[in-house]
Amino acid sequence: MQKSKHDVWVGLFVLLGAAAILFLALKAGNLLTLSFDSGYNVVARFDNIGGLKRQAAVKSAGVVVGRVQSITFDTKTYQAQVELTLNKGVAFPKDTSAKILTAGLLGEQYIGLEPGYGESNLVAGDTIKSTQSAIVLENLISQFLYSKAAEGSGGKEGQK
Repeated sequence: MQKSKHDVWVGLFVLLGAAAILFLALKAGNLLTLSFDSGYNVVARFDNIGGLKRQAAVKSAGVVVGRVQSITFDTKTYQAQVELTLNKGVAFPKDTSAKILTAGLLGEQYIGLEPGYGESNLVAGDTIKSTQSAIVLENLISQFLYSKAAEGSGGKEGQK
């Protein structure tokens, strides 16, 4: 009887551990959101979304105010069309701007909203007009290296 009771507790502990690992894996992959509010959808278009993924956070002032609902390619404008679901209780002016930011140096990407000063607010189906694409780290590094190479080759030899 004592061994059977012990086995039940061990089994329960293992099940709780497996559930915790599953929860953390889903949360880390942005596949689990515990918000059941429907919110409202708006669209933003970007030239380059970098590594932005579906279910990425939408933040304003560092606070999560929504999620990326879908990412599609617009064949007419050749831009990425990102559909955002913003929380119900959060209203942004129509002249709000959106930019793709990175959490830390090499962290995950999210959309940052900068509220404008307009009188009327975004409603479901509106498009955020002012957007800034993701900064691609490889492009920054290559620009830096090319500028340093240009400085090195044109410096002393050009004076002789």
